[in-house]
Amino acid sequence: MMQATADSTKMDCVWSNWKSQAIDLLYWRDIKQTGIVFGSFLLLLFSLTQFSVVSVVAYLALAALSATISFRIYKSVLQAVQKTDEGHPFKAYLELEITLSQEQIQKYTDCLQFYVNNTLKELRRLFLVQDLVDSLKFAVLMWLLTYVGALFNGLTLLLMAVVSVFTLPVVYVKHQAQIDQYLGLVRTHINAVVAKIQAKIPGAKRHTE
Repeated sequence: MMQATADSTKMDCVWSNWKSQAIDLLYWRDIKQTGIVFGSFLLLLFSLTQFSVVSVVAYLALAALSATISFRIYKSVLQAVQKTDEGHPFKAYLELEITLSQEQIQKYTDCLQFYVNNTLKELRRLFLVQDLVDSLKFAVLMWLLTYVGALFNGLTLLLMAVVSVFTLPVVYVKHQAQIDQYLGLVRTHINAVVAKIQAKIPGAKRHTE
C-alpha cells in the first residue's frame, strides 16, 4: 500500500514537472529553448509537406548519423594526435539508463486505457443520441469539419495547430481582458441559441451550464 502511494506520488511529480516545462515552452519563458522546439516542429512539418514520411525519417537519421560519426572520428583523430586517452566521446550518454520499468509501463498503459475508455464512452453517447442537443452539436461540428477538410489537408491543419499552440497563449496573456470579454459575449449568444433549440425540441430540455 505504501509502495503504491509512493509510486503514485512519484508519477504525479513527474507529470507536474512535464506540465511545468510545457507551460514554460508555450509561454516563451525561455526564448532560446522555445525557439529551438518551435523551429524544429515547423521544419519537420514543412519537410513532411514536401517529402514522404519515410524520406523525412531517413534524411533525419542520416543527418544525425553524419553528425555523430563525424564527431566520433574527429575526437579519435584528436586523441591520436595529442596522445590522450579520453575514451568514447559519447560514453556518458551510452551509460544513461533509458529503459522503462514494468511499473512505469503499467502506469502509462493504465493512463492510456483510461483516456481510450472515456473517449469510447463519449462517442457511444453521442452517436446513440443519449442527449439530443449534444448529438446535434457534434453533428454540426462534423459538418463544419467537412468544409475544413476540403480546404486544408491534415498536415496543413497540424502546421496551423502547432503555430497556434505556440502563439495563442502569449497573445491571450497580453490581451486577456479583451479576449475574455469577447468570449463571454460569444458564450452568451451560443447559450441563447441552444436554449431556443431545446425549447423547440421535445425531450431535449435540460439545464444549461
